[in-house]
Amino acid sequence: MSHGIRHLLRVGRNTGHLDRALAFYCDALDFRLDGVSNEPPAWTRLPGVDAIPSRYARLSLGAQQIELTEYLDVEPYPANSTSCDLWFQHGAIVVNDMDAAFGRAMRCGAIPITRSGPQLLPPSSGSVTAFKFRDPDGHPLELLGFPPGAGDPIWQKPQSTQPTLGIDHSALSVGDVERSIRFYELLGLHVVARSVNRGTEQQRLDALADVEVDVIAMQPAASRTPHLELLGYRKPRGRTAPSTPITAVARDRLIWRVDAIDVLLDAITDADNADAIIATRRGADHALLRDPDGHLHILTATEL
Repeated sequence: MSHGIRHLLRVGRNTGHLDRALAFYCDALDFRLDGVSNEPPAWTRLPGVDAIPSRYARLSLGAQQIELTEYLDVEPYPANSTSCDLWFQHGAIVVNDMDAAFGRAMRCGAIPITRSGPQLLPPSSGSVTAFKFRDPDGHPLELLGFPPGAGDPIWQKPQSTQPTLGIDHSALSVGDVERSIRFYELLGLHVVARSVNRGTEQQRLDALADVEVDVIAMQPAASRTPHLELLGYRKPRGRTAPSTPITAVARDRLIWRVDAIDVLLDAITDADNADAIIATRRGADHALLRDPDGHLHILTATEL
């Protein structure tokens, strides 16, 4: 039995206004509400976590899911944040009609990051069309359009006529690309693609000057979508993540399915990464981790 990550179950985000967040994701991006619960997620009951939410909801877009967790008096998203800051983490939503998806998101209150509308990136950056924006809580998101033959084949034969199709990946900014690759390889991911993005279009996309960023795609052996992307900004250099509670708006989580949590945690400890383990207990179905830059991850032995 493999002890590494099998696949990404969903992206978790915090909100101080669940009803507002649900309206945005459903109206602006066509997510489907799967349910709202007052019962706290299992990971919040791990020893020492002390992060019981008021409510949480699951939403789906195509075959992918997000989880919105509501905390009262939540710490807001840091002001004046940029794509190179090390707390940055976005969800990339694939579109089959960029103009329609962009227009709908803007009409529903999306807060633009990208300047001058969606950007067609050059062939060296994948020839994708992309637009970054924020939801009402400040979380970054991206609309992503693939050219013919690019990306996961599931996006080339969409099963929906809606402008948004599903979540391709979650991208997070890291301070040291090689250090992060080693950490995620320890969890069972492997590098499947890498590029260095630069130029005018990338600068507009990120709303930053003189951008040069390593983009590294990583995924488990058994699952391609959704996957993880590391963003290593060579320039400009971003700010390190502040010390904030895991209930803060900026503390996104990636929730991964794992077969043998205890074996994986032992491997993390044996590799001198014990400080990455925030909360767990022997024989538990869940564990809470942080990567070298503070991004949060939940390991779960269940699909729930």
